[in-house]
Amino acid sequence: MPIQKILVVDDSKTELMVLSDLLSKNGYTVRTAENADEAFRRLGEEKPDLILMDVVMPGQNGFQLTRAITRDPQFSSIPIVMCTSKNLETDRVWGMRQGARDYVTKPVNGEELLSKIRALA
Repeated sequence: MPIQKILVVDDSKTELMVLSDLLSKNGYTVRTAENADEAFRRLGEEKPDLILMDVVMPGQNGFQLTRAITRDPQFSSIPIVMCTSKNLETDRVWGMRQGARDYVTKPVNGEELLSKIRALA
């Protein structure tokens, strides 16, 4: 199934703008959320084909939110790509253990991100 709708979850308005711009210019429909509560509201409104997930956020962090989404039968089929400044191998491994399908570090390389998204389709 081709990926068309992407939910970007990040507490940084700058990151949301940069990622939304990159994705929309490449034909994706983008919705955004700045925290876990808003992300769950967005999921309830419209199920995305992919979630790009920041890790460092106030309240529930991206690892916790990824685990919650991937364990929810209603949303467990949605692939999640961690998109974070946490660049240690242990962070990547932990993110994958929470249910993420892939992991990219910030600053995001646009071509790398787009190729990872295409690979999940």
